[in-house]
Amino acid sequence: MQHFVSKKLLRLVSISETRLMILLSVVVGVATALGAIAFIDLIEYCNKLFFGLTDQILVSAVGFANWGGYKLWLPLIPMLGGLIVGPIVYKFASEAKGHGVPEVMNSVARLGGIIRPRVAVAKTIASAICIGSGGSAGREGPIVQIGSALGSTIGQLFRMSGDQVKVLVGCGAAAGIAAVFNAPIAGVFFSLEIILGDFTQRTFAPVIISSVIASAVSHAFLGDNPAFQVPEYALVSSWEMILYVIMGVMVGALAVGFIKTLEGFEDFFDNLKITDWTKPALGGLLLGIVALFFPQVLADGYNTISLVLNGELAWGILLTLVFMKIIATSLTLGSGNSGGIFAPALFMGAVAGGAFGVGVNYLFPGVTAGPGAYALVGMAAMVAGTTHAPMTAMLIIFEMTGDYQIILPLMATVVIASLVAGKLFPHSIYTAKLFKRGIDIRGGKDINVLKSHTVIEVMDKKFESIPLSTTLLEILHKIEHTNESYFMVHDHDNRLKGIISFQDIRNFLTQHELDYLVIAQDLVVPDTVVLKTSDDLQSAHNLFGMRDFELIPVVTDADPDRVVGVVRREYLTDYYNKRLLETLRK
Repeated sequence: MQHFVSKKLLRLVSISETRLMILLSVVVGVATALGAIAFIDLIEYCNKLFFGLTDQILVSAVGFANWGGYKLWLPLIPMLGGLIVGPIVYKFASEAKGHGVPEVMNSVARLGGIIRPRVAVAKTIASAICIGSGGSAGREGPIVQIGSALGSTIGQLFRMSGDQVKVLVGCGAAAGIAAVFNAPIAGVFFSLEIILGDFTQRTFAPVIISSVIASAVSHAFLGDNPAFQVPEYALVSSWEMILYVIMGVMVGALAVGFIKTLEGFEDFFDNLKITDWTKPALGGLLLGIVALFFPQVLADGYNTISLVLNGELAWGILLTLVFMKIIATSLTLGSGNSGGIFAPALFMGAVAGGAFGVGVNYLFPGVTAGPGAYALVGMAAMVAGTTHAPMTAMLIIFEMTGDYQIILPLMATVVIASLVAGKLFPHSIYTAKLFKRGIDIRGGKDINVLKSHTVIEVMDKKFESIPLSTTLLEILHKIEHTNESYFMVHDHDNRLKGIISFQDIRNFLTQHELDYLVIAQDLVVPDTVVLKTSDDLQSAHNLFGMRDFELIPVVTDADPDRVVGVVRREYLTDYYNKRLLETLRK
């Protein structure tokens, strides 16, 4: 029945594949937004359940009381949450373990965008329980995985191609960020920068539509308010930029410290000789012990972030919370609990930036903004340092706060933090987890597969070539009698002088008086990008990613001006998929 319905719909919309993708991107946007709203409500319900009813049960059953203002039964609450989460992630859907985004990236790069439908259900329940019981994690990563799973499921339901399913996965990721953060632009860049690694037109339009639709739906239910209300901050003095650059270096190093710490805790729990499904409970217990003394580290910490942005916390507690939040998040996610790293990264960046701001305010009171300004910029810097996605980091803070006044230091600090983090450690918090499994994903592809094959293996030796003296009429005649839309242009010695595409001559189609006056030399695009036969396929993939080409000429090392073939985008994709399939079957 499902196959019949999907085939029938495909026949109805077969007049335009683009229209079908647009329609499905709208569906993904609406579905993800509704899923996000339900997820947020479920977190609030779980929070009331664990910290309301659970408190009463533990007091009566265990007999613990308050000591020095602390609830001594507090560690049992995240432990109980972990006991429920464990069987879900280890028995029902292992993809729901941890922060989830790496699994989405893996599905796009290596599995044709295929994500099991059950992942959306498992991630929703497991993450809501984890965060609701105090787990130090965010709701953004789960929503990305939930939206991506919905996009994948819809793509599979309508029998879309692998490339189309990947785009729908990206639509779900963008919609998730847009719905949760009230940040549609950041959602688009998150999807294109991190999930798909593809900024071409075929991905841009559907992803934007999903993000906008999701944001509109979430506005209707949740309102159109910034995630954080902050005072207006601005650059006080040009000299202050130096301080922001210094902070960028420090936060970039801190981001690497967080990634390494999380990796260490993941290894510790993976090697721990206890039953797998009990590990989240142990992580929750240890987290609860930390929270006895620093309750601010529980859950996403948005309330604490708001206090920091308004400059209401002292230097000592700010500095301490930086390291306590790193430990709390590493205990939560490293033990196998389910949640995101966006909110913890925002928390760490805020308290680190706030502590730095208090310090520079004390040293240079006349030329520095308040600590809240540095906390705001620190949030973006930490996100950029951990995710290696500076555009997403800048936009997400701008959209979450609605504050444009501090954009210059924000841009500078984010770039510095991202560069420093990348220099100290080549992998983001997402790709590091995959790299440990032997998977090196960049730009939406498994680099290990691309690096192991060369251009000559995928090169097409059949291509169309024309001399510099070819008239416009001859070029048009050639286009009519061939399937090619790109032509290599050569001189009398058969050396490459550039490329002409159908797009280059569209403006001349109705100007018949130019048929014999304009020649190929007048139309050719010089400084053509080329590949060498010895280049690996990663080089080809990078060039296709940077520019919206359909093919790239191939030359030899011995003669870089003589074309011996072309690499076509579609051939490269097909070849990559075949080689990847061979790798997965081994």
